[in-house]
Amino acid sequence: MTMIEGSVPLLQSGSFNFGAVALIVVPVLLLLFFVTILVRQYRRCPSNRVLVVYGKVAGQRAARCLHGGGTFIIPLLQSYEYLNLEPQTIEIDLSSALSMKNIRVNVPSSFTIGISTQPDIMNNAAERMLGLSEQEIATQARDIILGQMRLVIATLSIEEINQDREKFLDLVNKNVGTEVSKIGLELINVNIRDITDESGYIEALGRKAASEAINQAKVEVAEANRSGSIGEAIANQEMQVRVAEQQALSVQGKKQAEADQRIRVSELESDAVKGENEAKAKMADYEATLAERQADAKRRGEVSLANASRDVLAAEKDEELARLEKTQIAQQQIDRKKVEIDAEAEAEKIRRIAMGQADAVLAKYTAEAAGVRKVLDAKAAGYENLIRVCGKREDLAPTLLIIEKLPDLVAEQVKAIQNLKIDKVTVWDSGANDGPGGATSNFLRGLIGSLPAIHELAAQAGIDLPEVLGRVKPEDAPPAEQVDRGATGGGGTGTS
Repeated sequence: MTMIEGSVPLLQSGSFNFGAVALIVVPVLLLLFFVTILVRQYRRCPSNRVLVVYGKVAGQRAARCLHGGGTFIIPLLQSYEYLNLEPQTIEIDLSSALSMKNIRVNVPSSFTIGISTQPDIMNNAAERMLGLSEQEIATQARDIILGQMRLVIATLSIEEINQDREKFLDLVNKNVGTEVSKIGLELINVNIRDITDESGYIEALGRKAASEAINQAKVEVAEANRSGSIGEAIANQEMQVRVAEQQALSVQGKKQAEADQRIRVSELESDAVKGENEAKAKMADYEATLAERQADAKRRGEVSLANASRDVLAAEKDEELARLEKTQIAQQQIDRKKVEIDAEAEAEKIRRIAMGQADAVLAKYTAEAAGVRKVLDAKAAGYENLIRVCGKREDLAPTLLIIEKLPDLVAEQVKAIQNLKIDKVTVWDSGANDGPGGATSNFLRGLIGSLPAIHELAAQAGIDLPEVLGRVKPEDAPPAEQVDRGATGGGGTGTS
C-alpha cells in the first residue's frame, strides 16, 4: 500500500508538467503560423512597378492597383501580379498619309509610352493589359498611334504640318494621349524625325523659301553698299571743299591759289559726279541681275506650284472617280439585283398560281370522277336489284330497261323529223309482189297499221307527233289492258 500511494503523486507530477508544456507550446506554434502567413501574404510594390490585386476586392471594381507601399493578399480570395512601368519606344514609319489637300505625306516618328500611375488609368491597364508581354503591348499601342496620326494629318494642310510644328505636335499629343489612356498607357514623348511627300511639294516650298531669303539678303546688301558708296563720295566731297576753303582763306590775294582752288574744286566735283554715276551704274546692273534672279526664282516656284496643283487635281480626280464608282455603279448593281429579285418573285408567284390552278383542276376532275363512280355504282346496284327481282324471267329485265329509255328514243326520233316540210310522198312501185297486193300497198298498209301504236307510245311519253302522221280516234286506240299487257312482256310487236 505504501508503494502504491507513493507512486500516485509521481504520476500526477508528470501529468502536470506535460499539460503546462502543451499550454505554452500550442499558442506559440499558432502565433508562428499566423506570422508566417502574414509575412508570406504581405506584398510590397517596387517603385518601377504597379501591384495589381484581383479577386475579391472592395467595391465593384475588378482589381485594385497600388504604386508603392504594400498590401496583404487574402489567401484563397485574392491573388496578385505586377505591371512594369519601364517606358517603351515605338518606331512609327507612317507613309502615304492623306493630308487635308489630298497630298500624301510620310511622317517617320518615335513615340515613348509607358503605363500610367494615375489611379483611373492604372485600372484601365489592369483590366486590359494584365498578363500581356511588352511586344503585345507595343503592338496595341502602335495600332492606336497610327490611326490617330492619320486622323491628325487629315485635318491639317501641308503648310501647317511643315511650318507650324508646335501645333502639329500639340494635336498629336492630345489625340494619341487620349486614346492610349483608354488602355492604361500615357504618352511620354513624341519625336517627329522628318516630313516628306511623294509629289515633292514640301521640297518645292523649301526651295521657294530659301530663294526668297537669299534674294532678300542680296537686296539688303546692295542697299547697304549703295548707301556706303554715296556717303563716302559725299564725305570726300565735303572734305575736299573744306580743305579748299581753308587753303583759299590762308592764301587770300593770290590769284594762282584761287585758280588752283577752282581747278581743284572742279576736279573734285567731277570725280564726285563720276563716282556717283559709277555707283548708280553698278546699282542698276545689280538691280537688273537681281530682277532676273527673282524672275527665275518666281518662275521655278510657279512651276513647282503648278506641278503640285496638277498632282492635287489628279488626286481629286481619282477621289471623284472612286466616289462615282461607290455611288452610281454600286446603285446600278443594287438596282439590277433588285430587278432580278423582283423577277424571281414574279416567276415564283406565277408558278404558285399555276400550281394552284392545276391543283384546282385536278380536284375538280377528281370530284367529277368520284361522282361518276358513285352514279355507276348506284346504277350497278339498281341493275343488280332489277335482275334479282325478275328472277327466272330473264327477258323481263331488258324489256323494262327498253321501256325506261323509250321516251328518250321517241323524243330523238321526233326531233329528227319535226322540222321537215313534206308536201307530198311519191312512191314508185316496180310491180314486184311479195304478198297480196303490190309493194306500195303493202308499205302503206304496214305504215297505217303501225300508226296507232306509235301514237300510243307518244301519248304515254307525253309527246305530240307532227300533223303529217295523222290523228288516232279514241275508238281506234287499243284498250289499256292490251297496252299494259304488251308493255310488260306479252311478246307483241309493240315491245320488240
